[in-house]
Parts: sequence; C-alpha cells; structure tokens
Amino acid sequence: MTTLRIATYNIHKGVQGIGPVRRLEIHNIGHAVEQLDADVVCLQEVRKLHRREERYFTRWPELPQAEFLCPEGYAAVYQTNAKTKHGEHGNALLARWPIVSHGHEDMSDHRFEQRGLLHVEVQVGRRMVHVIVLHLGLIAGSRVRQIEQLGKFVEREIPRKAPVIVAGDFNDWGAKLRPVMNGFGFKDFLGERALTYPSRLPLTQLDFVYARGLKPTGIEIPRGRIWWRMSDHLPLIAEFNI
Repeated sequence: MTTLRIATYNIHKGVQGIGPVRRLEIHNIGHAVEQLDADVVCLQEVRKLHRREERYFTRWPELPQAEFLCPEGYAAVYQTNAKTKHGEHGNALLARWPIVSHGHEDMSDHRFEQRGLLHVEVQVGRRMVHVIVLHLGLIAGSRVRQIEQLGKFVEREIPRKAPVIVAGDFNDWGAKLRPVMNGFGFKDFLGERALTYPSRLPLTQLDFVYARGLKPTGIEIPRGRIWWRMSDHLPLIAEFNI
C-alpha cells in the first residue's frame, strides 16, 4: 500500500500587501513548498508573468512562478486561467512522480471571473492517478455550476475505475459543495475543522482535497507567523492510501 501526500495552496500570486507596502513572498513560498514534502503540490493564483510587478520588484524571478517553485526532482505543469492587462495567472501542479499527460478546461461562468481546471495524469508506481487542480468562483451559483461541469468532465475524460484527486481553492464557505462532491464519489478526510482562511486568523476552510478510488487518512495544516505572512491562505496537506 502506498501513501500519497497531496498539498493544495493558493499562493496569492507570490505577493502580499497592497499598494506601496506590498512585499514579494515568492522566494519564501519556494522554501515553503519544499517543506510541505508532498508527492503532488496543487497551486492556485500562480503567475506566468506580470510586467508591472516585474518592474516594481528588483528580485522578481526570471522564471515563471510554477517553474521557480518546483523543487529539485519534481516536474511542473502550469495552465493559464486569466489574462490581464499586465500578465496572466492560473493553476499549477508540481509532482515528484512522472507526469504522463496534462490538459485544461475553461470553467469561466461569467465575464468578470476567468476560471479553469488543470487535469494532470501522474504515474505513481505502476498506477495512473488523475489529479485535477481548480479554483472556483466567488459567487455561490457559479460554484454550483462549476462543480456540475467538473462532474461532467470527470465522467467524460477519466476512466471510471481510475483513482482521481480534485484539489484547490473551492471558495466553499461552510463546505456546502461537499454533498455534491460525495455524490460524484469523491471523499475528503473528516476530522477536526481544517481552517485555512484567512491565514492570519483562520475562520473557515476554503481549500479542499477530495479523492475517488483512494482512502483519505488524514490532513495537516502548517501554522505560524511565517505561513500567514506568505499568502492569505494556509496550505492544506491531505494523505490518502492507494
């Protein structure tokens, strides 16, 4: 039996603060990703580029953030969700297991929010595990429609008996989407409350890792000043038996 350690983390584009007091945290996040010691790291709000921030910060990385954050021995996959005046950002996946394939689907529900899912097939030993990274919308109705789209995507693109992980920032206040995910056959670990947002004083769980065909065995949330300074979300690490 193999234990899979899956982390999800909204990195807030590697920058914290507003206006002239904002600070670059991407270097600290790079060290943090290594400390997670996860087999698969699912990231949201990852910059591919941002021309204005690149000019503002003298230490802005030359590499796109997904590649910059990728620990030695891992592989990185990135897909843009949103294009803006100065750049673009989206979801990323970092894996210490070989990546076999990857794809993307637009999940935008209205013109004010650009959303998408990243689908990556990872070879874990002799088994193929499908991982979906997503960042759902801010409006409750949009999230419901996006989860319905997710269910159709899984049914269409992934073999019924294949292990599947869905991880990301669900923006799901009160875990209202959990019954729908359970209806699709996806489970997450249910223990003590896993509060991930806001990072300085966590009040709720917005970040989830669900799986089908795997048994959830535990979760972990790093805490402390160093973590709440890096992003407005705390990372969530979930373990599964395969």
